[in-house]
Amino acid sequence: MTKVIVLGGGIGGAETAISLRKKGYVVELVSDRDYLFVYPLAIWIPTGERSFERTTIPLADIARAHHFQVTIDAVTGVEAAARAFTLEKGGRRTDFDYLVVALGAHKVRHAGREHVLSICGAPEESLLIKEHLEALLAAGRGSVAVGFGGNPKDPSGVRGGPAFEFLLNVHHLLKKRGLRDRFRLTFFAPMPSPGIRMGDKAVGMMDRMFRSLDIAQRTGTKIAGFREDGVDFEDGSRLDADLVMFIPAGDGHAVIGSSDLPQNEAGFVTIDGSCQVNGHPWLYAVGDTAALEGPEWRAKQGHVAEVMARIVAGDIHRKETGRGHQESYVDDLCILCVMDMGNGAGFVYRNAKRSLFLPMPVVGHWMKKGWGRYFELTKLGKIPRIPGM
Repeated sequence: MTKVIVLGGGIGGAETAISLRKKGYVVELVSDRDYLFVYPLAIWIPTGERSFERTTIPLADIARAHHFQVTIDAVTGVEAAARAFTLEKGGRRTDFDYLVVALGAHKVRHAGREHVLSICGAPEESLLIKEHLEALLAAGRGSVAVGFGGNPKDPSGVRGGPAFEFLLNVHHLLKKRGLRDRFRLTFFAPMPSPGIRMGDKAVGMMDRMFRSLDIAQRTGTKIAGFREDGVDFEDGSRLDADLVMFIPAGDGHAVIGSSDLPQNEAGFVTIDGSCQVNGHPWLYAVGDTAALEGPEWRAKQGHVAEVMARIVAGDIHRKETGRGHQESYVDDLCILCVMDMGNGAGFVYRNAKRSLFLPMPVVGHWMKKGWGRYFELTKLGKIPRIPGM
């Protein structure tokens, strides 16, 4: 039978394996972690609203529900010309008909990166942020700076939403503890209009919200680097803070950078609309690993990775059966986010025709929590997936 190996156990990799199994193919998923970390829910780990364990789903449980194989090992190389890949423990592998690369991305390296923590970094960083935040709460006062950066070589790798969510959830936590007036909260970003990918309405709403909540803003000045007690900017100014949470933009994965796969300037794998790697009909890339094409506001999000995963499964099935037509992930590109605020949320949506930011007091918070449970149950095969969600 046709065998497909998926490299990477994140949101895109897991959905690829599930989608391929639904088509009846033999699937092996390779991951260097034995769990799927649900990054959209990680914003609640530092504030204590969600445990680390409840933000993970064991890959073995997903594999058992959908009947695919899981191999826990680190990918050390991919060879397009030789039609092979290499694992740290498992050695060189060629035992597949199709290969899907879903390794994610590495991050743009800023000077002093070791002095800051990221909610979108290694999963364990969320626990370190929690530890630092709890120390500040115990002290009863302090300053927190939250920001995100960009990658001029490929702007689609920016991750702004989780920074907004984390900051607003910290604000809500401080209000509940009666400590808000003892803390200085600051949002920072190098671009003049952070979040503009969400649309003008969303940017305007966020600006008004920050002002009403007494959250300072430092935007439009490039970041020179980080230090233990804050942020340095290229204009010579500084932002002092006891805790800095910063989300660097995505950059090409090191394994991809050392491979012979076709890449764009930022090191992301170039693909066509069906996610096939250019020049290699047996090879695909999905999620943060891939270079997205499409409108200027395009952004890499979990739901985009899942759309790409399902298109890969459909394209492989089309090649194997000779039935169906070629689809493109570009047709389904949109920005979609329930931006949690601790006591509510904002529904953000943008596609080629419109952009929308809809405030959802109280109910929005519980909607996002409900989505987390829905995501887990569908991945474990306990409830059917609603088309488009």
